[in-house]
Amino acid sequence: MTTTENLVGSDFARLSHRISAAGLMARRPGYYTARIAVVAGLSAAGWVAFALLGNSWWQLGVAAFMAVMFGQIALLSHDLAHKQVFRRRRPTEVAGMLAGNLGIGMSYGWWMDKHTRHHANPNHEELDPDVDPDILVWSKDQARADLGPVPRFIGRYQAFLFFPLLTLEGLNLHWSGIRAVRKPGLRRRGVEAALLAAHFVLYFGALFTVLSPGMALLFFAVHQGLWGVYLGSIFAPNHKGMPTLTGRPELDFLRKQVLTSRNVRGGVVTDVALGGLNYQIEHHLFPSMPSPHLRRAQPIVQAYCAELGIPYLQTSLAESYRQALTHLHEAGAPLRKRS
Repeated sequence: MTTTENLVGSDFARLSHRISAAGLMARRPGYYTARIAVVAGLSAAGWVAFALLGNSWWQLGVAAFMAVMFGQIALLSHDLAHKQVFRRRRPTEVAGMLAGNLGIGMSYGWWMDKHTRHHANPNHEELDPDVDPDILVWSKDQARADLGPVPRFIGRYQAFLFFPLLTLEGLNLHWSGIRAVRKPGLRRRGVEAALLAAHFVLYFGALFTVLSPGMALLFFAVHQGLWGVYLGSIFAPNHKGMPTLTGRPELDFLRKQVLTSRNVRGGVVTDVALGGLNYQIEHHLFPSMPSPHLRRAQPIVQAYCAELGIPYLQTSLAESYRQALTHLHEAGAPLRKRS
């Protein structure tokens, strides 16, 4: 390794030292105890309201509320997976499977494997599963490739279809979890399968016990659809529309994470709604940093990037969506030319 490479490689080490000196990697057990209690309490209150309302049109309001609660549980599962809550693997896995598999019907192990690969190579067209061209295309090169009929058709209009397609994201997470537990190789496969089965039995049992069949199906559609939109609205601003990478990019860890991520400005409401993932740059640089510390880390990281001349992107939430949709429209251009 050359002297220049050593200097570039040490850039993250110097930033890490500043972050550690500020005490931002320290655990926040009090914060997470309170957050888990609030999310669990509100979720329980939602299901109590569901039981008390009976077969009523007001249940659609409960469905919308529970969509938000499922999103908040997913965000807690995310923090657990990154060991922001517990240092040890065992309590992390137990809590993650209770929240993910039992709580919202999403395989914790499957999601953790997928998300780990994303963090290692964000926006890399060959290595990041989040930019696989299975439904949408993320670059013009992907659009020019030999695609299946679904991405070939959707890719032409994907900027317009993006948010409508998010209504299916909740179902996609359920189905991905079911597929994962059906195949060998998943860690604690039996436990995950049992917890997923328990979730679906309890969920559909409650719907078809309390509601008429038609109302149960309507509740399901509203709940799952809005949950998908909420999740997609949380994750879309983070990397969509940022540069995609191919091959073997000559980027060190610091630059790879900063250049492919986007921050979203906002106050406490934005922090709560997006679970701290609006500080996506800081999260990708320090995945195990407790989410309440990300706000304090942001000015340190931004100032350090300015020192090194590394572009650091931070926008409003509305602007982040505009950039993501513009990128999707441009990426699909080769498909529109074929039609």
